[in-house]
Amino acid sequence: VIELDVSCPSSLGQLEFVVLESEPYLPFCFLNNDWFCSKVVVTTPEGDTANFPCYHWISGNERLVFREATGKLIFNETWPEAIEERKKELQSRRDVYRWSIYAEGLPEIMKVDSASDLPAEVRFSFTKDFEFTNKKQWKSLDELSRVFNRHKTDVYEYVEKNWKEDEFFGYQLLNGLNPMMIHRCSKLPENFPVTEDMVKTSLFGKSLEEEIQKGNIFLVDYKRLHGVTANVIHGKQQFLAAPLCLLYITPEEKLIPIAIQLKQEPGANNPIFLPTDSEYDWLLAKIFVRNADFAEHELNFHLLRTHLLAEVFAVSTLRNLPMVHPIYKLLISHFRYTLQINTLARQALISENGVITKFLKKAVASLTYSSLCMPEDITARGLEFVQRVIGHYYTCDADVQKDCELQNWIKDIFFHGFLAETSTGIPQSFSSVTELVKFNTMVIFTVSVQHAAVNNGQFDFGGWMPNFPISLQQPPPTTKGQCTESTMLKTFPDINTTVNGMAVVYLLSKQSTDYVALGNGYQDHFSEKTPLELIHETQDMLKRYNFEIQGRNVSLPLSYTYLNPNNVENSVAL
Repeated sequence: VIELDVSCPSSLGQLEFVVLESEPYLPFCFLNNDWFCSKVVVTTPEGDTANFPCYHWISGNERLVFREATGKLIFNETWPEAIEERKKELQSRRDVYRWSIYAEGLPEIMKVDSASDLPAEVRFSFTKDFEFTNKKQWKSLDELSRVFNRHKTDVYEYVEKNWKEDEFFGYQLLNGLNPMMIHRCSKLPENFPVTEDMVKTSLFGKSLEEEIQKGNIFLVDYKRLHGVTANVIHGKQQFLAAPLCLLYITPEEKLIPIAIQLKQEPGANNPIFLPTDSEYDWLLAKIFVRNADFAEHELNFHLLRTHLLAEVFAVSTLRNLPMVHPIYKLLISHFRYTLQINTLARQALISENGVITKFLKKAVASLTYSSLCMPEDITARGLEFVQRVIGHYYTCDADVQKDCELQNWIKDIFFHGFLAETSTGIPQSFSSVTELVKFNTMVIFTVSVQHAAVNNGQFDFGGWMPNFPISLQQPPPTTKGQCTESTMLKTFPDINTTVNGMAVVYLLSKQSTDYVALGNGYQDHFSEKTPLELIHETQDMLKRYNFEIQGRNVSLPLSYTYLNPNNVENSVAL
């Protein structure tokens, strides 16, 4: 880091712009002389300070114009030159950040061939890669336990010890990686013919119908996986179930599974597995549910609902809001590294016509505005920061309505991210401050808190492969009484697939060296007194929440740390 002081003894008047120009120094023009300018700070002879945020790589023969940091809406501009600079800035960005259709029916992405072609401002400077080449099957769970032994966390060891237990199976549907699937069951689905006799033992002799009416029965239904054919790995077809699982809240308030059907269509070759079945019949049924949960979690709730939407929000922001716009200032730190991590994921993990893409097209149908928003009671208590920052710049609904840059921003999101589907409930325009606050709250929640909830515990809960298998090599069982430990081991993915999967979830769960926690980064773009005070208030509030959560975790047998503010990354960066 280098700080340069440039003196000017005379007054410069009111400062609106700084212009940075660079030329290669001829004797060393063959060297890479790119440099990153974070900001320009001008202290006037009168003692006033003017800040000019840049955050831009500058290379030879370049002329860049930067605005003073005070947030301004376009209709409040008083200089024609300022309006013209806003237009030039956005046009130059639109030339770089272009929309592209990756696959029909999915949110659009940034048009770029590879991560190395991304603008330097949105790239990170490190890569991570693991290679393994063992295609043998697992001989025992003890052999599996020795893999990644030195990386095990306390939660990992708890999972390894308890993964077979019904109580822990239920716990994960509420407090694990994917708390998004479970719903209270008000009526049994017609394709899940569970009888009173089947679950009488699990319900301690109580009536299933009565327990449904009391609200004690829950359902997870992986129907989106119906008809999805799993991948071929190392020349071998893999298998994926589309199960239904019924769960019960016991009088001790423990959530336990009481019935599992592994396919959507009932029949003689699709038995309903029960806790009273043999040990490996019941355990293998739960393993197929956990594998289905892996697919829903990784593809729908992790990839689609955080990564791909974050890219939509980022590209629209870069295309439609100049740096001086207050919504740009509010959001830009929440998109750090998102474009690169998504580009790398498409290069390494996703094909345009593969299984992942086919499932995502089905998952898009469930993508609605209401499903992306936090519950209103949580919103009211937790995110007044967004409301107060936006209210500082937009004093009335008319301000929102006449902000053409803002309206272009949400229009881009509606058409390119949600494919102009009015059924999603995503707004096509904003008419009030309340609407604007709600949408920006959803954006920040999605790319920070929601992503942390589905990402940060991946190695803790998924590192022990039997608990969250990445793939399965045998089809779902069609009869009872045939499963053994050998059947289970043959069903698990091979060693190569397992270790690669463990390596990926380990890297995704590991904090990077340049990690930025929730609530940080705003101060790089705001300069006015009121927003800066709100930022400091919010950071202090997050520190208090951090302390309170740590205190609550002390008494828990298994700590839940993933939404501790210190552990919530400010953006989708991994």
